[in-house]
Amino acid sequence: MEQKWLWEKQGEECVKALKDHGFDAHFVSTVGEARDLILNMVSAYETFGFGGSHTTRSLGIKETLDEKGKTLFDHWEGNLFGEENKKIRLAQGRSDCFICSANAVSATGEIVNVDAVGNRTAAMTFGPKKVIIVAGMNKVRPDLASALERIKEVAAPLRAKSLNLATPCAETGVCSDCNAPKRICEITTILHRKPWMTDVSVVLINESLGY
Repeated sequence: MEQKWLWEKQGEECVKALKDHGFDAHFVSTVGEARDLILNMVSAYETFGFGGSHTTRSLGIKETLDEKGKTLFDHWEGNLFGEENKKIRLAQGRSDCFICSANAVSATGEIVNVDAVGNRTAAMTFGPKKVIIVAGMNKVRPDLASALERIKEVAAPLRAKSLNLATPCAETGVCSDCNAPKRICEITTILHRKPWMTDVSVVLINESLGY
């Protein structure tokens, strides 16, 4: 209970900072509230891209959109490294709406992500008419420096482990800034402010979600 209260206070401050930086930011208590909020936001769109995210999939949004007959571009379906998969990743950046998570969000209003391929970091900054970034409060850190540290200390090792990749961090749990062929920390992006031509909404959920 105390953790929820603390996250609520921190979430309110984070939302204020994100709004000051031009983002359309929201704080909700539950996954269900986030799902309803997002489905209402995206009702007018027809094509949707999904970044590689356990957080967004935990909301059940993809299934609902599929039932409504929307066109979905999800590179988690099929061979992750095939040519068809590359086409899906490219299509994500041209979809009406791109839905993804963040590796970390700073309480000072920055959104930080590290990618291996770059389809997520590209699509969330330019291309789609609408971008929705969803994150649990476990991903919020006090400032930009600690947000970057979270990726090295938490997000990257856990993600590499979940994908069964042959990287040092997947074995030790510690980032060694490796040169492994399957290293996933190839590209780092920081949204300091809302990109000029992209409508970005951020939804923070008062729960622990994803890596």
